[in-house]
Amino acid sequence: MPDILPTVVLVGENATRIWGMSIDERTRRMADKAKLPFGDALADAPALLVNRSFVFDPPWLKHHAANPGAVLTIGGVPVIGHGRDAAERERIAAAMAGGRPLADTGALDVVAYEDGASIVNAELRKRETPFAMPLTPGTVKAAERASYFGAYKGVTDILTKYLWPEWALVLTRIAARIGMTPNMVTALGAALCVAATFAFWHGHYWLGMAMGLVFMVLDTVDGKLARCTITSSWWGNVFDHGIDLVHPPFWWWAWGVGLAAYGLPLAPGLLWMLLAVIVGVYVLQRVVEGEFIRRFGMHIHVWRKVDSDFRLITARRNPNMVILFVSMLFQRPDLGLIAVAWWTVISFVVHVVQLVQAMLARANGREIRSWLA
Repeated sequence: MPDILPTVVLVGENATRIWGMSIDERTRRMADKAKLPFGDALADAPALLVNRSFVFDPPWLKHHAANPGAVLTIGGVPVIGHGRDAAERERIAAAMAGGRPLADTGALDVVAYEDGASIVNAELRKRETPFAMPLTPGTVKAAERASYFGAYKGVTDILTKYLWPEWALVLTRIAARIGMTPNMVTALGAALCVAATFAFWHGHYWLGMAMGLVFMVLDTVDGKLARCTITSSWWGNVFDHGIDLVHPPFWWWAWGVGLAAYGLPLAPGLLWMLLAVIVGVYVLQRVVEGEFIRRFGMHIHVWRKVDSDFRLITARRNPNMVILFVSMLFQRPDLGLIAVAWWTVISFVVHVVQLVQAMLARANGREIRSWLA
């Protein structure tokens, strides 16, 4: 960031709303998240000018705030620009207001979005091109879709990546339109999570999985809603991730207890052994992942493509639920729990191998960097 933070200043007019927000409110939220002043800049102070005729991903705001003189254009028209003084601000604002290219670029660093403008994602250690586009009534759905799919670019499980992104997009739009907050969505999901636990406990596996499915979709919706509406918060993050961290052992326990009501009880010793393996080895797997981050500064799942591919199916809640769902197709929920225990052990072994391979690679002088970079 420059020594003097630029004030975020909006230019032009646009009544089109996105995610239920005006462009003014969306930009204000982006400025707040980036800890940038918002409103009117002093006469000769630096300003980050934002064209109301366009909509863009929040990383662009942070990027341009850190790069005085940088201007992003679409079709030659400035979308966002960091004017260092009154003269630069006036030239950028005039082009924005007139919907035309800059008459004189001077010392400005002008980059066209169409030419593949990109920024560095520090978390994933890769260059990427966040979305930017004109905002009109006809482009709202496309803009919301771009915002939604650009909200999180990490690797994830097979269900979250392939099964319900479109469902979650529809629900995210509905939640934004009716004014639901991400924490409201999380709370609704938490209620379904608890209800699913009781259903499993009493052997009502199909009912529990139906409620669990809705909960898992909402677990995507709350995060997407927070990012798309720029309402992420410390408490929301704790609330969401706390539920994710705590509930799986209770699901597996309830599933095991419910086997008696279903008519396929496991011997108490075997049941507790399975639960100990599922929970204990899962914790060890997360320890291995944490050690990888400590040693190499990135997640184990972004090192090589094979590691990202394995994240799709590694033993976490969603892939485990796929195993249990398949077991119910054969009316053998008991075998499903046993399969989850075995898959947890196998996944742990794979993670240990990944960690050892990275350690050996570094010892042999190889740089450990993400394949996504």
